[in-house]
Amino acid sequence: MRRAGPASRLPSRSGGAYGGGMAPTPTPPAQPDDSPQSYVGLDAAAAERQARDRGWKTVRSLPPGSVITMEYMKGRINFEVDSSAVTRCWVG
Repeated sequence: MRRAGPASRLPSRSGGAYGGGMAPTPTPPAQPDDSPQSYVGLDAAAAERQARDRGWKTVRSLPPGSVITMEYMKGRINFEVDSSAVTRCWVG
């Protein structure tokens, strides 16, 4: 007699507990229509408030020369901050 392996005891992906298929692909949030250069020279706290007011979901402030990952994240704005002022700004 052959024993059933673990995979044979799982529900079918075509129905049952899985609901008939794969989940829909998520829609990323809309990115604000904004100019990153408009933040350069602003106080870091004021720049963050302004970015959130304009609809940015993620605001990241970094010191100059920070080692960061370069993955693109829709809805994120990045500030390089030196002496409490934004010196560089980019999206993603």
